[in-house]
Amino acid sequence: MTLTAATVPGYIAGTWTIDPAHSEVTFSVRHLAISKVKGKFETFDATVVTGETLEQSSVEATVEIASVNTGQEGRDGHLRTGDFFAADEFPTMTFRSTAIRPQNDHVLIDGDLTLRGVTKPVTFTGEFGGITVDGYGQTKAGGEAT
Repeated sequence: MTLTAATVPGYIAGTWTIDPAHSEVTFSVRHLAISKVKGKFETFDATVVTGETLEQSSVEATVEIASVNTGQEGRDGHLRTGDFFAADEFPTMTFRSTAIRPQNDHVLIDGDLTLRGVTKPVTFTGEFGGITVDGYGQTKAGGEAT
């Protein structure tokens, strides 16, 4: 099935804000080419505006660089320095979508990622989890992007 606004049960156009209690920004990087280090950013925000069609939708996100957490304080401190993120000089990483394109059962999210003052185009592959109404009567949408 091709993912479109018409094929998503409960799809509505509007502005959605991230629920930080049920969201995460994580990463995994190779260390010395023999292992992987996993981590996350503790402080972030995102807004998704869904249009009448998926192609008319947009995403904007901001991540606080100093909130990096790999579970090792010494490494996290080093990541905040000019050797890596330079958190004092560049406190945030941002993403702003430029296009959203359905591709079969996924969504490709093209956009500009800015890190350390440098902006480069990236494409995230999104997986839509669905839309539901929680026990408090609030409409919630779920998904992830890699």
